[in-house]
Order: sequence, then C-alpha cells, then structure tokens
Amino acid sequence: MSLQRVLTGITTSGTPHLGNYVGAVRPTVRASRLPDTQNFYFLADYHALIKTGGDPERVQRSTLEIAATWLACGLDPEKVTFYRQSDIPEIPELTWLLTCVTGKGLLNRAHAYKASVDKNHAAGEDPDAGVTAGLFMYPVLMAADILMFNAHQVPVGRDQIQHIEMARDIASSFNHLYGEHFTLPEAVTEDHVALLPGLDGRKMSKSYDNTIPLFAPKEQLRKLIMGILTDSRAPGEPKDTAGSALFQLYQAFASAEETAALAQAYADGIAWGEAKQVLFDRLEREIAPMREVYDALIQNPAQIEKTLKAGAEKARAIATPFTARLRHAVGLRSLADLPSGSTTKATKAAAPAFKQYREKDGQFYFKLVDAQGKLLIQSAGFPAPRDAADAIRQLQSQGEAALGALQDRLSVTGSPSEVASALQHFAATVT
Repeated sequence: MSLQRVLTGITTSGTPHLGNYVGAVRPTVRASRLPDTQNFYFLADYHALIKTGGDPERVQRSTLEIAATWLACGLDPEKVTFYRQSDIPEIPELTWLLTCVTGKGLLNRAHAYKASVDKNHAAGEDPDAGVTAGLFMYPVLMAADILMFNAHQVPVGRDQIQHIEMARDIASSFNHLYGEHFTLPEAVTEDHVALLPGLDGRKMSKSYDNTIPLFAPKEQLRKLIMGILTDSRAPGEPKDTAGSALFQLYQAFASAEETAALAQAYADGIAWGEAKQVLFDRLEREIAPMREVYDALIQNPAQIEKTLKAGAEKARAIATPFTARLRHAVGLRSLADLPSGSTTKATKAAAPAFKQYREKDGQFYFKLVDAQGKLLIQSAGFPAPRDAADAIRQLQSQGEAALGALQDRLSVTGSPSEVASALQHFAATVT
C-alpha cells in the first residue's frame, strides 16, 4: 500500500486559541500518528505577510508560538516533516511557475478577493481599493505549498475547500502543458469538528476579539472562563444546552459520559458560576501538562529554530530535486545540454510525458506519449483522479516492473523498446 501524503499549515499571524486547538492542532497531531501516512506540517509565514499589515514582530512572535504549540501538543518532528514555509526557497519559485499557467479568471473567483471587491462596491469605492497582489495571488501560493510535496490530502475547514479545488485546477493546467508532474490533491474536512464559540457566544475568532488563548496562564484562563456571557437564569432554574457557549466549549474537550453528566446538571438547574468552574477544571486537566511544555519551549527559541531548520532540510531533500525536474520540464535548462545540431526552433514535446484527463463518462484516464507525441500507453478509466495519479507514479518509480501489476488497467501500443526508453526517463528523474 502506498503512503498517503498529508499536508497542513497554520498562518503565523496570531496567538493560538482554543478554537485553533480543537479545529486544527489536536486533530492534525492525532492524524500524524496514523500508519501509512507521510505528513507535512508547516508554519505559513509567507501567508502571514498578507494579513499582518507590516508588523514583522507579530509574524516572528506568532511563528514561535505556533511552533511551540504544535510541539507541546505532541507533534513529533522525527516522524513528520515540520518546517517553516520561508525556509523552502523552492516554494516561491514554484509559485511563479504556477502563476504562468493560472488564468486570471480563476483568481477572480476566489472568495477572499470577491469579498474585498464586494465590500468596496458597497462602499462606493474602486473595486480593487486596498487589494494587494498578495491577496489576489494567495491561492497560487497555497497551491505551491500543496503541490511541492504532491500531497494527496489536505485537511481544511469548509471555507478553504475552494482553494484546494483551485490547486487541482492549477495542477491540471501545468500537467496538460508539461506532462504529469503533480498529484491532484483532495480536501479533507472533519464534519464532527465544531466551531467553538468565543467569550461573547459568537465564533471564536481574532477578528471578533473574543478568543481564549490556548496557553493562557492558569489564573488568566480562569478569569476568561468566568467572563463568558450567559443568560439570566438563576440557580435551580433549568438551563438549555442548545446555544450555550459554556456547554459547547465543554463538549469539545469532554468525553461522552462527562458531556451527558453536564447536560443533566443543566436540566437540574446548575448555577452558571458552578458550570463555569466545571468547564475550567476540564480545560485545565487537558491543557496544564501541555502548558508546562509550551512555557519551556517559549523560553528556548533557539531549540525551536534548530528543530525547524532540521525540518527544512528534510523538506528540501524533496523540494530541491523536484524543482530541478520542473525547471527542466518548462525549459529552464542548461544550454550545454542542447543536442548537437539542434536548431533554435523549440519543440513542444521535448521528453516523454504522461497526460492525465477526464472523459465525458466521468472517469479519469492517462496516456504516455514519447518526445514526438506518439502514444505508447493508454490507461483504462479510474473512478478518482488520485487513483490515476497513483498508477502514473507507480510507472514512474518502478518503470517496466509496474507494467505487469497494472496490465489489467493499461493498453500498451508502443514497442517494448519505446516503452522501456520512456519509462527509464522517469526513473532517472522521479523523486
């Protein structure tokens, strides 16, 4: 069974809060321990530059806090690839390569850009007032993050699904022009992960200034919990769990049995002060051991820097040769490698290439063509693009040895020598 590559990042633009922990950090740490996965976790500090409004200290501090949070919550950098986005220079280079195949119309449809334009229209301003090229190009940078490591799965919230779909479109455009290089990623959403309410009952968000910092000191955490808004129902009066911020926060940390017990206490008329103490005690039980580790890490930023640099080395061991392959594919090549006697006229098909596509029957297909465009291998239909991409990668990495395993899915039209030569090309370049 081939490894599933899973990638996720957190933008370094703020201090992690309980909502970040429940919605992103805790599930990704758990996922990092699953078998048959290769996991990539990164600090998205390039993305932070779009959001922080020229506040470099905020980016630096947030990078430290989020790295320490992931590590304190149990992420093992020895078992995953844990890195800082800006330590991988191949990512901005890939961003440019992808920019050159991305239609402006696609970017015009991005939710964040459209929201800014709509806001400007409503205010009677120029549609692009205050819109930076960074905001507009955000989906391409995100695509580069994902495609650099050919992630199969990208865990995201529902508001980010569009960006994964755009990454697939961009990857398909590149693959169509230059051959099969990128896996088409799939968004993974967790329906059971609830959006936590903040201090005022609205969604916990920095934009609402209603967050509860994940690793706030114990007494500050108690003060924040005691300040959560509740209704005016008196002790002894039954209370509703529906719509109760206290209950929702508790449920996100408690077991089913604990949650049921608090629901019964609500029905029995528990006092709000007592309910807040129950919530505080449950949060403290889970957070206190991690807070101790977090505080020690925050006091040793040099150790975190060392960890991130080691992760960058692991990431670049993949990114550097893959980028070299992409540079060759698009024509950024050494002139010394130009065949003797060739003319200055470019030939579009300079090397064998896999072409992946979708037919009207809804199935996904691929074909292998040689440098002159001659068909060598034609696949049968696959139900999902990932299945077709996995078969391509099997051929690229195993060469002729994969033909037998895939014989029921392939029609070989080229001669044995032609097919062998084409597959040897990929064996020499695939990472």
